[in-house]
Amino acid sequence: MAWIHEGRLDGEGLRLAIVVSRFNSFITQRLLDGALDCLERHGVETDEISIFWVPGAWEIPPLAIRVADTGEFDCVICLGAGIRGETPHFEYVSSESAKGVAQAAMLSDVPVIYGIITADTVDQAVARAGTKSGNKGFDAAMTALEMTSLYEAVADMEEIGVMAEMAPEAAAEEE
Repeated sequence: MAWIHEGRLDGEGLRLAIVVSRFNSFITQRLLDGALDCLERHGVETDEISIFWVPGAWEIPPLAIRVADTGEFDCVICLGAGIRGETPHFEYVSSESAKGVAQAAMLSDVPVIYGIITADTVDQAVARAGTKSGNKGFDAAMTALEMTSLYEAVADMEEIGVMAEMAPEAAAEEE
């Protein structure tokens, strides 16, 4: 029999951090608004949300890992917007911010969620920030809720020793 674990979308009692880029703020503000809407709808108290504004997407990962490492938050949501221009700058910033958030997520004991959109045009960015294509900030907050509950479930399992019971060797011995 398979052991199935799914995250919950219940934010009650959670303390969350949002690291958001000021660059392209006409987009990132919409992402932030979407994330806040999601969190509030799912029970996160507004006074349990801390927002950290950084200059641009490049600066998101180093602050995200520092915020995660404080132990004050159950999850860190990273929001930003990169819009392709006429130089290769977009590729460097987009790639490195994605790698940086992924690295922060791997090194942290709490979920670090990627909510940085990349778009070829302003119209595409606007569409992904709350018009035609939904709001990726809202989506990132949903992911944060789900992943936070999964991290908590795994921590609870480790605490009571359930993980050892789920090991393949233990399952084979039972048969």
